[in-house]
Amino acid sequence: MNQREKEEYLREYAALKAEGKPFFPYAVAKDAAMACVVMAIIITMSLVLGAELGAKANPTTTSYDARPEWYFFFLFDVLRIIRVPSLVQLATIGVPTLGMILLFLLPFYDRGPERRPERRPVATITGVIVICAMAYLTYNGATAGTPDALEWPVPKVVRENGKAAVAEWNEGREVVAQSGCEACHKIGDNGNVGPGPDLTHIASRLPTLGIARTLVNPTAPMPSFKNLPAKKFKAVIDFLSTLK
Repeated sequence: MNQREKEEYLREYAALKAEGKPFFPYAVAKDAAMACVVMAIIITMSLVLGAELGAKANPTTTSYDARPEWYFFFLFDVLRIIRVPSLVQLATIGVPTLGMILLFLLPFYDRGPERRPERRPVATITGVIVICAMAYLTYNGATAGTPDALEWPVPKVVRENGKAAVAEWNEGREVVAQSGCEACHKIGDNGNVGPGPDLTHIASRLPTLGIARTLVNPTAPMPSFKNLPAKKFKAVIDFLSTLK
């Protein structure tokens, strides 16, 4: 914007300001009316539809599906994406803090008089990208799998053995996930680092019989799986024996 355009803009702004109405009570009355409408809608929806608080937290289970409120789903999904332990602080503190700082400083680094979106391509494109990213992450966070789901693809050698082998392998994966193994073990990008060993390549270190003996007579504090039904026990062994 050159000097002539700036002076023209200031003249138009002064003329429109002289013809306008004062902020109080006109703008205040409109904002108050809209706030009352929004509050009435919220109260009506709460009375008609109710407020779902979810199940109570159970400290004795390893499959409790802890979820944030819907407006924090995008941060929840950022934490799911950034799974490297050394970057967890970046996902939980760094990203939202940086976003808040940039939003807080917006009036200081964006001092241009132009307000039309088409004349502010950088700001407009940035805003669209941020909105789309937050919408995408919110959707992913809302549809994310539960903690008792283990994300691991079916190995090629299992698929080649037919549908029965795939079904048994999936059953073993489900038993491992729902038994709380991920609380102490890491399997690929799933689970926690310790106190148990990493199971991502357990079949490369232990034969099938060794895996079975460990499940029956494990080292404390790992519980024994000897009381599992024979079918589920075999499914767990078949699943773990493919982790190479």
